[in-house]
Amino acid sequence: MVDYTDATVLVTGAASGIGAALASQLNDRGAHVICADRDSKGLADVVASIGSGATAMTCDLSDPGAAGALIEQSFALSNRLDLVCSNAGFGFARSVLDEDMENASAVSRLFEVNLFAGLKIAQAYGRRLADTGQRGRLMVTASENSLSLPSAVKRSKMAFYGATKHALLIAMEWMRIDPKFADMDLHVLMPGAVYTALISPMLPNPADAAPELGLIMPEQCADIALRGMDHELFYIPTHGHFIDDMQPRLREIEDAMTILNVNNET
Repeated sequence: MVDYTDATVLVTGAASGIGAALASQLNDRGAHVICADRDSKGLADVVASIGSGATAMTCDLSDPGAAGALIEQSFALSNRLDLVCSNAGFGFARSVLDEDMENASAVSRLFEVNLFAGLKIAQAYGRRLADTGQRGRLMVTASENSLSLPSAVKRSKMAFYGATKHALLIAMEWMRIDPKFADMDLHVLMPGAVYTALISPMLPNPADAAPELGLIMPEQCADIALRGMDHELFYIPTHGHFIDDMQPRLREIEDAMTILNVNNET
């Protein structure tokens, strides 16, 4: 089990949902939590609920320079940063055909927050750890959409959102084998349906969720995330149906290999 006693941790997207639950549970395990979010009011509420063990940092990770500045500000508090939970992100549901890609400001912001902010945080954190000789831990929040097109959300038009999460996962897989990240333990949290601001506008009462969605609450997701890090897992999935959701792609690729007569002996 990871010992967070007197550790300094940073959680982005901490004003609500998974981020707020992570911040609270990390504080319960003895950490001083730096809570970062663009929602200053929500952030203040979360920090007030945690108490003296939390610090608020308001930032907007859609600003290209925000991620690096956030890491520097976090280190400045105690000259150390034991864990970063790069959790900030938002949903986006629109058909590719309906999006104006010549003026794609919304899509650009989506990629900046959901993908690039996590990579910029990893860069800045890795460089700071190298400068100080410290060891660190980074967990990014990806998605079940990193792995597949989930059956329960096939009508949700989340091609752009899924693209950010696919990209984040493969980038982390490459970082995992990069010697330059040898001083950082890496984890990818892959939530399925969690009752956050991504879902609540469409589903005011979580009790009304369709069973196939497998909806869980943020506190349960945060508990899985911390247990995954305790076990030093790289992949931290939250739902059992991920395996079934990945099968159609695998079967179709296998069928294509048979049709094209491509195999290891070709």
